[in-house]
Amino acid sequence: MISLPFLPTIITDIAGSVADVVFAFLALRYAYLLTRKQPENFLWGFLFYFCAVLAIFSISRAAGHLLKQFLFMGGHRETWHVISPYSGGFNTLLMISVSAVTLFYHKGVEAYQTIEQKAAKLKIANLRLGEAAHKLKDLNLTLEEKVKERTAELSQSEEKFHHLFSASKDMVFFCDNSQNLKDINESGLEMLNYNTEDYPSLNLHDIFVHEGDLDIYLESMHRDGYIKDFEAEFKRKDGSIINVLLSASAIVGDKGNMIGCEGIAKDLTRVKTIMEQLVSSEKMVSVGQMAAGVAHEINTPLGIILGYAQLMMDDFDKDSEVYQNLVVIERQTKASRKIVADLLKFSRQSGSVREDIDLNEVLRDVSAVTEHNLSLDHIYVHLDLAPQLPLVVGDAEKLRQVFVNLINNAHHAMEEQGSGDLYISSWFDPVKKEVVAEVRDTGHGIPDTVRARIFDPFFTTKAVGKGTGLGLSVSYGIIQDHGGVIDVESPVKDKKTGETRQGTAFIIRLPVLNEPDALNPQHPIDK
Repeated sequence: MISLPFLPTIITDIAGSVADVVFAFLALRYAYLLTRKQPENFLWGFLFYFCAVLAIFSISRAAGHLLKQFLFMGGHRETWHVISPYSGGFNTLLMISVSAVTLFYHKGVEAYQTIEQKAAKLKIANLRLGEAAHKLKDLNLTLEEKVKERTAELSQSEEKFHHLFSASKDMVFFCDNSQNLKDINESGLEMLNYNTEDYPSLNLHDIFVHEGDLDIYLESMHRDGYIKDFEAEFKRKDGSIINVLLSASAIVGDKGNMIGCEGIAKDLTRVKTIMEQLVSSEKMVSVGQMAAGVAHEINTPLGIILGYAQLMMDDFDKDSEVYQNLVVIERQTKASRKIVADLLKFSRQSGSVREDIDLNEVLRDVSAVTEHNLSLDHIYVHLDLAPQLPLVVGDAEKLRQVFVNLINNAHHAMEEQGSGDLYISSWFDPVKKEVVAEVRDTGHGIPDTVRARIFDPFFTTKAVGKGTGLGLSVSYGIIQDHGGVIDVESPVKDKKTGETRQGTAFIIRLPVLNEPDALNPQHPIDK
């Protein structure tokens, strides 16, 4: 029987054991709730396992203490001595488990932290992947639209470039590093008189007339990467030469080396011709002023010589030698006076009549007068006169003289061939408000070296005695006096087909008196 002084101890032991079990299960329940709330949390999992072991240990320890007290109170101490080693061993195993769990806690925490870091990285990666997926989704949704927009922009840019390339009236070309032309526009081919099939085999060496100009061009390309406003001469397919103003830039590759060039060439041949004509015009003005003074000074003594020669002819017999010499003097004096008269016409010192003229009538009159002589040399006249031409103001007789001079020159150019065709055409230019007349032959043409001088006074290619060299000079002065322009083409370029034809064409433009209300202007069709 237990004595009274031990009763409080026994009660405290029993109450403590029961309280230990209760608190252990409360802790286990709380840990369980935490693991349910955050199943992925390693700490709560460890705490739940730790509380479970403690709960089992509390049950084991409380059961041992209660059993011991009940056996002692019942006087069965021997029984307790038999059971106590097993109870103590079981409790020791549980304590070892608790100690092991506690001992490896920091290792578990480290592993958990490592896992958490990796999980955080994975989470960030997942977030970024989600953002990328979202952007990709948006891109996929708008990709077609963006592709359409970009395609439209590229198409518009390509269209602008193609329009600039094809519509340019200047030569636009691209070449590789070996100066082979890789692409050239239609204007360039037309300028060089080549067709589309020719240009793949073309090289800059083929079109530069002077190798020195090409060397300067290439040196500038490699040194500066460009060349600007470089004047050069290009050779056309037919061998003729044109003057061009060239600007080009080097095409550079990824490694910074020159792989080709792109350039623009502007045809200056027409400009140079006009400049030469202006120089010639200025020169002829000076010559005309001088000729007027000389003609007046020479005209008086020539008249006296002619008069005395004719008076002396009355004093001698026609069969005498003196009379024949006087005839020669008379003939040569008259020839000299004709030259003086031409000089006066050239210098525009002689008077002129101003009246309304139908240019077609002038052309018909001249054709009728000259057609017989032309037909003797098998030269056939083709008239193509536009109807209802507006009137021009001028001197009909002087204009007839101009066209007679042009037809005579054409006759001379074709008579050596034994045959030919002479085309006389007229039409109205509504843009410039001018009546245009053209006299075109199929003769040998005018060489480039001569063309710039044909309007110079006393310049002629005819044999001695067949021309004074004043015909075109006088014609030039007459047309200028009428406010018009006279141009020459040799060889002749067909207005419709663009083909080059042998021969020479003189084009005369005269301002109209009044533009008709209803006019059907059209360029004549070459026959």
